[in-house]
Amino acid sequence: MSEEKDLTKYRENTKTQFLVSEYERLEQQKSELLDMEGEVDEEMKKMAEEEKEELEEQQEGVFKQMESILEEEKEEEKFPNEIVLEVRAGAGGDEASIFAYNIASAYERYAESQGWSWKKISDSTSAIGGYKEAAFEIRGRDVYKRLRWETGVQRVQRIPATEKQGRIHTSTISVAVLPIRKKTEYTIPPEELEMEFSRSGGKGGQNVNKVETAVRLVHIPTGLDVRSTAERSQAANRERALMILTAKIEALKEEEAAKKYSAERKGQVGTGDRSEKIRTYNYPQNRVTDHRIKESWHNIEGVLGGDFGDILDKLEAAAEEGEEQ
Repeated sequence: MSEEKDLTKYRENTKTQFLVSEYERLEQQKSELLDMEGEVDEEMKKMAEEEKEELEEQQEGVFKQMESILEEEKEEEKFPNEIVLEVRAGAGGDEASIFAYNIASAYERYAESQGWSWKKISDSTSAIGGYKEAAFEIRGRDVYKRLRWETGVQRVQRIPATEKQGRIHTSTISVAVLPIRKKTEYTIPPEELEMEFSRSGGKGGQNVNKVETAVRLVHIPTGLDVRSTAERSQAANRERALMILTAKIEALKEEEAAKKYSAERKGQVGTGDRSEKIRTYNYPQNRVTDHRIKESWHNIEGVLGGDFGDILDKLEAAAEEGEEQ
């Protein structure tokens, strides 16, 4: 006789509710067989036992399916399939903004190669078309799992197009990868928020939005701010900005916890700190170096064309090795 299973958590989950109904239907059929087990006829008793065993096997299959769905949910909570990626120009003026644009474009091409969706949330451009800062929403399977180690400072060493004397300049940008989780542990109290409205950008003509749909939210205690301009309505931009701001606050808390934990950890791929220098693109030597794992690739154009695969594989392997230590 199979043991009675607690179905409470499966009943409460919308993804497994229909399977609970199927499990209980099979249980009802088993109950109906009890009458047959009291039969004197040995043939009938044998048939009832065989049918009961078959129903129990079906129940076990349904139960494993429910467990599998919950396990997938746990995995998605740890590694969500939606992120916001931010790039921000650092030292280097216009050259830094151009590099920020280069890196954002590289991530976009990588996202395309993975079949992920890519959407610009907001941007602030420099006079020559680079990004002072920009934020993008990326959705797709394993997107956070693959890109979670990209947070940090990235540096470029090259001769800018505007440099007349052929000198190599060093510029920096920062990248932040924010996981967007369905279940958030933090709710921002309304009194901690400042909200501003403005018109969404556009370069003239019919694209200029004459209504103040763009939203900027500031979290007063931390000074963190988010701007959303991509949606058509103010309410939708406010909702998206709030979602991203919540993710930023959670990321800040995780970063602080990781810094405390990192002192006890032997091998790890960085702390997830935006101020940590993670990678250098050296154009004269056609070299991309990841400083955390001390590895280099001689393929700048390929990497900036979206060929991140090998770098991300090496980071994933190093992270797994660090977790095992």
